[in-house]
Amino acid sequence: MATTNDLKNGLVLNLDGQLWSVVNFQHVKPGKGGAFVRTTLKNVMTGKVVDKTFNAGVKVDTATVDRRTMTYLYNDGADYVFMDGATFEQVPIAPETVGDAARFMLENSEVQVSFHENNPLFVELPTSVELVIQHTDPGVQGDRSTGGSKPAILETGAEVQVPLFLETGEKIKIDSRDGRYLGRSSN
Repeated sequence: MATTNDLKNGLVLNLDGQLWSVVNFQHVKPGKGGAFVRTTLKNVMTGKVVDKTFNAGVKVDTATVDRRTMTYLYNDGADYVFMDGATFEQVPIAPETVGDAARFMLENSEVQVSFHENNPLFVELPTSVELVIQHTDPGVQGDRSTGGSKPAILETGAEVQVPLFLETGEKIKIDSRDGRYLGRSSN
């Protein structure tokens, strides 16, 4: 148990038997009336996002979430298989749980997997990942006032927009949260 004063981003709450992750919170003290906490919560299982308001100081039930660093091994056709680096235990995780992270996961890459009562909740990649461009068309110069972009297929199969000067075979940095091009890789 915790109070609304202990809320922070990433904390997982157990509300009405469902797990909700705190995406954003704000303590509000209006001129009249009591203080309250305005939160944005994301359902861990379904991804649904809701706004919820709590009175200040109210007790909320927190869920115990175990975050483990795991290595993505392979996709066996039905599930993604991860290995715990400490115990070498292999854990199959359903594609629904992996979600969009699968777009930018390479075999043998390290990820954070969150568990609640030994059930995988979600998979988190590092904020930026470095991937090789598998295929992109050559950039064509035209008359435009700003830099253009073109589609590129990465080695994981994901399609992202990249600047025109990039070519097939180059290694680039991608924001794993939204697929934005961040720059060329320094390696």
